[in-house]
Order: sequence, then structure tokens, then C-alpha cells
Amino acid sequence: MHAVRDLRVLLHLRDFRSLLAARLLSQAADGVYQVALAAYVVFSPEKQTSPAAIASAMAILLLPYSLLGPFTGVLLDRWRRRQVLLYGNLLRTALATVTAALIMVQVPDWLFYASALSVTAVNRFVLAGLSAALPRVVDDEQRLVMANSLTPTAGTLAATAGGGLALAVRLAGPDVDAIVVLLASALYFCSSVTALRLAPGSLGPDPSELQPHLREAVLSTVRGLVEGMRHVAERRTPARALAAMTTVRFCYGALTVTVLMLCRYAWTDNDADGLGLLGVTVGVSGAGFFAAAVITPWAVERVTAFGWIACCAGLGAVLVPALGLFFAPAPMLTAAFMLGLGTQATKISTDTVVQSSVDDAFRGRIFAVYDVLFNVAFVGAAAVAALMLPPDGRSTVLLVFVACLYAAVFAAMVRKGRRWTPLSWS
Repeated sequence: MHAVRDLRVLLHLRDFRSLLAARLLSQAADGVYQVALAAYVVFSPEKQTSPAAIASAMAILLLPYSLLGPFTGVLLDRWRRRQVLLYGNLLRTALATVTAALIMVQVPDWLFYASALSVTAVNRFVLAGLSAALPRVVDDEQRLVMANSLTPTAGTLAATAGGGLALAVRLAGPDVDAIVVLLASALYFCSSVTALRLAPGSLGPDPSELQPHLREAVLSTVRGLVEGMRHVAERRTPARALAAMTTVRFCYGALTVTVLMLCRYAWTDNDADGLGLLGVTVGVSGAGFFAAAVITPWAVERVTAFGWIACCAGLGAVLVPALGLFFAPAPMLTAAFMLGLGTQATKISTDTVVQSSVDDAFRGRIFAVYDVLFNVAFVGAAAVAALMLPPDGRSTVLLVFVACLYAAVFAAMVRKGRRWTPLSWS
């Protein structure tokens, strides 16, 4: 009942509603843009998609988050956050429109990728600004907890809905990639307009708060990341958990590229069917992510965090060859659900291990390092897959390699799990 009451109060706060609306429109646009980019790179009839092209697209979607992430706060603490939302989304509107124009005139790939990279780079500032502004539009600490739970979840659902909308438009007919990107541009513009409902200084930061010089702030951020990595290196427990998560994320990335190539060339005769089958696969894997959120707290209480990571890795070591080597849709969909569950369960367990085993003073810096590892592992997996995969995506060698990595994680976690005490989830 308290949660329902707090939610009602939140939705009666005008500035909170405006900030939430700006987030929902911005992340819906992100979903549309990302699906449009993936569909253009992988499923355009005029393109002979390769694993290398997929790896390039993944780098564009993920690397700006990792490489810019630790430094966004340096600038966000200097700029008015409402202006970041306003001008950031206006800039993305213009850049997405340029991307659509480049698609229509069929420019060289490097120019298209440069435009797409610019859009995703700005996105990091906008999302960080939305999160940093939240305490300024909520009037109570307890309701802030509710707001922190509501807004990321709602944003993820908005991004998913945007991706679904992009798929629907893309499947409606051929040669609509530019139209889908223009739809994202329109949503970015709507998000920018929504930010005008907020007063310029309402989201902070306060002008009276002194900030260090920019050079000093950037150097301090770099030093903090180095100190965070050194702190992890000195503690085997979080280091092993992060190593396990990085390896599992690498495996998931390699399998994702494999499925993309199978959907494009091996399982269907046309691009529309391939894109539809890819959508089903992503949905099934997402269901696995949801199942992990439900099961993991119960599992960790019984087998410990490292024990649960070991179970998930062992499952991957068995399922990848048992189901993947058929290179058929039905077994692969089953594997997509189970490996989605295992990957997300590993991440949840790793989050818990890191939170429980590092000093509080280093926790933020270590999670910044964690974020970099998480995304770089995925992009690195795409790069390795690009070297190993044939055009149709059927690579026994790659699947055996991935299964061996899962087995290595399983063995390492079993050894560590014997010395790890159960964690409380209260």
C-alpha cells in the first residue's frame, strides 16, 4: 500500500511527470534507432552482411557507453541538466536525420557508421543527465527509491516498445530503413520539446556549487578508474566474479553474432522472415533475462553466488554443443532462453559479489570499470566471431570454443564457491 501511495504522489508531481515523459520518449527513440541500425546493417537486401559488419554495428551501439561513461559526470556537473536534455535531444534529432539521408543516398559505410556513432555517443550524456536530475523532481527520500525503481524499468519498456515499432515498420515493406530512422528522429525531437516544460535551472546543478577545473576533473576520473582496477586486483573475490562475468558476456556476444548470421542466411529465404525470426529469438532471450531476475535470489540463498554462477556456466557448457550444433531454429530458441537466463543470472550474482566484497569508498569506481568490461567483452566477442564465422553462421569451431569458455568458468567458480559464504538478500 505504501508503494502504491508513493507512486500516486510521484505521478502528481509535475516536474517528475515531465522528466519521466522525456525519458520515455528518448528511450523509445533509442529503441527505434538501434533496431533501424541493426536492420540496415544485417537485413538490407542490397547489403551482403558479414560478421565484420555486425561487429562494427555492435561497436557503434556499445562502445560510446563504455568509453564515455566514466567521464559524463565531469561535464554533467558543469552544465544545466535541463539544457543537456533539451539540446542533447535536438542534436540527436539532427544527427539521426543526417543518418536517414545517408541511407537514402547510399554513401560509403564508414560515413554511415560515423553518423550513427555520433547519435549513440550523445545518448550517454542524455541518459546520465536523466538519472542525475531525478532527485531534483522528487520531494521525499522514500519516494526517491520508488522513482529509481520506476523510471529505469519504464525506460527499458519504452526502448523495447520502440524496437517493436521499428520492427513493425521495417516488416511493412522494403526500402523503409530511412523512414524508420526518421521515426527515431521525430521521437528525439518530441523528447526535446518535453524538456521545455521544465525550468532551465530546475534540474541542477546549483551554480553556487564550485566545481574543479575541467582538466583536474578529467584527470581525477582517470586516477579513480586506475585506483578502482588496483583495488579489484588486490581482492580475489570481486576479481574472479568480474572475470567470470566478462567471460560469460563474451560467450553471449559470440552466440548473438552467430544467431544473427543464421537468421540472415541459413534459416530463411528472405530478409523479412529473417528479421521476424530474429525478433522472436530476442524475445525468447529476453524472457530468459526476466526468469533470471525471479530465480536468482532464491538460487543464491541455497547455493551461494559463486555456486549459482557455476551452475549457469555449466549449463552453457552443456547446452551450447547439445543444442547449438544442430544449427536449427527450434534448438537454438531453447538455447537462447536458457543462455539468456544464465547470462543475466551471472550478472545479478556478480553485482552482489562486487557490492558485498569491495570497500564502499571504491564501489562507484569499480562499477565504472565493470561497465567498461561488460560492453567491451560483447564487442570483443563480435570481433572474434567476425574472424571465425563463415557467411552462413555455421561454425562448429566457434561453438566448441564458447562451450570450453563456459566450462572454464564452471571449473573456476566451483573451486571458488567452496570458500564463499551465502549472501543475504534481505
